[in-house]
Amino acid sequence: MKVSTESSILLKPSYEGEPPSTAGSIPLSVFDKVTYDTHIAIIWAFKPPIPPNTNMQKGLEKVLAIYREWAGRLGTDDNDRSSILLNDEGMRFVEASADGTLDHTMLVKPSKALLNFHPAVKGVHELLQVQITRFACGSMVVGFTFHHLVADGQSTINFLIAWARACRGLDMNPLPLHDRAIFTPRNPPLVEFEHQRIEFMNKKMIKEHPYPYPNSDDSSNRLIMYKVHFTLEFLTKLKAKASASRKRPYSTLECLVAHLWRAITQARGLNESEMTHVRISVDGRARLNPPVPNEYFGNLVLWAFPRAKVKDLLQEPLHFAAKLIHDAVSNVNDDYFNSFIDFASKEEEVKDLVPTAADKLVLCSNVDVDSWLKFPIYDLDFGGGRPYIFMPSYIPVNGLFYLLPSIVEDRSIDVFISLFEENLVTFNKICYSLSPKL
Repeated sequence: MKVSTESSILLKPSYEGEPPSTAGSIPLSVFDKVTYDTHIAIIWAFKPPIPPNTNMQKGLEKVLAIYREWAGRLGTDDNDRSSILLNDEGMRFVEASADGTLDHTMLVKPSKALLNFHPAVKGVHELLQVQITRFACGSMVVGFTFHHLVADGQSTINFLIAWARACRGLDMNPLPLHDRAIFTPRNPPLVEFEHQRIEFMNKKMIKEHPYPYPNSDDSSNRLIMYKVHFTLEFLTKLKAKASASRKRPYSTLECLVAHLWRAITQARGLNESEMTHVRISVDGRARLNPPVPNEYFGNLVLWAFPRAKVKDLLQEPLHFAAKLIHDAVSNVNDDYFNSFIDFASKEEEVKDLVPTAADKLVLCSNVDVDSWLKFPIYDLDFGGGRPYIFMPSYIPVNGLFYLLPSIVEDRSIDVFISLFEENLVTFNKICYSLSPKL
């Protein structure tokens, strides 16, 4: 199947009344600076009837007037601070067509063909890109790429829902909170945790690695991006097993991540004496005191790093891993977030450090979790109905997995996971077993 680009233009905000100055800027917060400095690509598929591209374009132009950051560029302000320049240079809007019908198998089994459904993410100045691909069968795929320094998952889904509402002629409420200056250090500051080791590292420690999105002609990549579906029945039994002898059960997320952590570690055949950890995103909106509204636009995420020796992880019962995860996530609380703000706000302290997120791809013994379970990802209705598929693009990163609520809305979960091909045989043998022989 061939995908052809019909047009590629820059969309700029459509303002009501006098447009604002294009000389303004928004300095990046300490949470923006510590996150992944890369574009993220995600994909939706829709069945007909499909609204015309002009409706979706006009909706974007309208919502960009509210979310101006996406139409800007990364740079430095007059005080030499890393910032989002509100210059309204525009986002990339691509219209494309496919010469056949939408192959559903391709969307169920991730492959490099998915890279045809969103704009390239290398060497991109635009902070936001959208590609609308239409098929002969009337179906539509919307590929969306966004720069993570601008916004986290919660902020991005808020923007997407606002775009969909604008396409349907609805109000874009609630409006985003744009003030990134709300995270100020305490006086006096109180740094209680090892942020220099956890969120930051010395520049000399960063390892060389390839860009996360592969070239279409890269045939040497042995990594496989694989989809696993966990039914509600399985998840219920898994949760009961992991929470045995505990009055309050662990969350479904904690239990499933514990199960996958163990299964991946076993499939890799790691040495028993090695250490392994899980990297889990923790949203600070509800954890800070007072809480930050969900409408906050930007990044507000830190990470928990439950860790264990391989021997202990595999030989102890499932609830051992679940407890490690629960405790690590619980400890990323208001005290931790404020300690991070105090540390990261000291420019002299962090000027020679880089975020550990920059080393994300080096996961030979570790795993990285990206969960969209709490986001209304299937509420993206542009006027023709809800999507029937949502998924990440093809991003084969060893040990990275995405957790998504199933489209059937029966509380089952889809997991998109990347492993080396030789590890998948063992992983498949144990990932659906409640009592794997580890």
